[in-house]
Amino acid sequence: MGPWLLRGRKVDVVFVYAPSPVLHALSALVVAKFKRARLVTWVQDLWPESLEVTGFVQSRKVLGSVRKLVSWIYRQNDLVLAQSQSFVRSITPMAGKTPVIYYPNPGEAVFSAQPPVSEPPALQLKPGFNVVFAGNLGTVQSLDTILDAAEILLTRQEIRFVLVGSGSRLEWLKQQVQDRGLLNVELPGRFPVTAMPGLFQQASALIMSLVASPIMDQTIPSKLQAYLAAGRPVIASMNGEGARVVEEAGAGVTCPAGDAGALARAVSHLADLSKTEQDALGAAATRYYEQHFEPRMLSRRLIDMFRELR
Repeated sequence: MGPWLLRGRKVDVVFVYAPSPVLHALSALVVAKFKRARLVTWVQDLWPESLEVTGFVQSRKVLGSVRKLVSWIYRQNDLVLAQSQSFVRSITPMAGKTPVIYYPNPGEAVFSAQPPVSEPPALQLKPGFNVVFAGNLGTVQSLDTILDAAEILLTRQEIRFVLVGSGSRLEWLKQQVQDRGLLNVELPGRFPVTAMPGLFQQASALIMSLVASPIMDQTIPSKLQAYLAAGRPVIASMNGEGARVVEEAGAGVTCPAGDAGALARAVSHLADLSKTEQDALGAAATRYYEQHFEPRMLSRRLIDMFRELR
C-alpha cells in the first residue's frame, strides 16, 4: 500500500507500507525521485520466501530473479523497517548499505481501552477457565492442534475453548466438534472489533496458534498486540517470533507449533495457577504492550526516525 508523501520540517519522506508484495515500493521509488524525498519501506512480508513457502512459485530461476529485484528495491531505500527481529536478519544481507531497523506493528487503540462498564458484552462467557481464540479461522492457524488439545482435556470440565471468528475452516471446525464430541469447544461466530475488548476481559487466557513454517516462525501475528493489551495470560502454540515475545514479556506460556500434547499441558498449567499468579502474567502482558507496541509511543519513534534521515 502507499506510497505516502509525508512532509516534515527537515525532509520529505515517501513512506511505503508493504504487506505483500514489496513490489509496491517500485511506484514509491519513482515518487521519491521526482519529489527528491527520502524513501522508507515498512516490510510486512518476506519476498521471495513467501512465494516459495506457499508453493506459488517453484522455479529456482524465477525465485532467484525475484530475490535480485527485491534486493535492488531494498538498496534504493534510505531506510527499511521490519515488523519483526527475524525479518531484520533476513532483510539485512539483501539491503546492502541501507539500514534495516526493527519496527513492530502497533496495537489498536480499541484494545487498550477499557470497555464501558454500563455496556453489556456482546458475548457472555460461561463460568470456568475460558481459553479464547479470536480471529481468522483458516489453514495457517493450526486449528487441528487446538481441537486435539481440547480432546485431551475433555476430562477437565472447567476448561473450555472458545474460538471466536470466521474463516475457511469454520464449517470443518463445526463438523469436527460434533463428530468428536468436543463439548469443551464453542464456536460463537464473528463479532465486530469493538466487541473484542469486552470479550477479552472475560477470558481466563488468550490463545494464538500457527503452523510451523519458515515464514510464520519469523512473523509477529497482529493479534498478539491485542492480546497483550487486554492484560490476560497468553498461550502461544507456535515457534519463532510470536513465542519469543510472549516469553520475553513473561506474559504466559509457550509450546511448539503443532504439538497438541504440549498445548494441553500448557493450558492445564495455567488453569492450575492461583488467581494471583494468573493476574501477574496479565499485568506483565500489559507492561510489555505499553513498552513495545503502544501506538502513540511507536508514532513518536517513527517521527524521530524520519527526522534523523539526511
